[in-house]
Amino acid sequence: MRKMFVMILVGMAIGGTAWSVLAGETKARMEDSKGEMKADFEEAKGGAKALKEEAKGNDAKAEVERAKGNVKGGGERVKGKSKAAKERAK
Repeated sequence: MRKMFVMILVGMAIGGTAWSVLAGETKARMEDSKGEMKADFEEAKGGAKALKEEAKGNDAKAEVERAKGNVKGGGERVKGKSKAAKERAK
């Protein structure tokens, strides 16, 4: 009886660990996707501002806005990857 109880406890511990690993991987994928989505949004926003400036005739400012969007997008992408790595490490 005691042996059976110990076996059940060990089985529950192993099963619980497996579920937490799956949950961590799911959350990591979600964080990675959120980072990609935010990065695409920032790049598109920079592109839209650049188009407005080009319509006004400010080509130099348009390039600056486009570059700012790319930099912000890159930062969001890195943040998403780092959060995903943290979740996988848990």
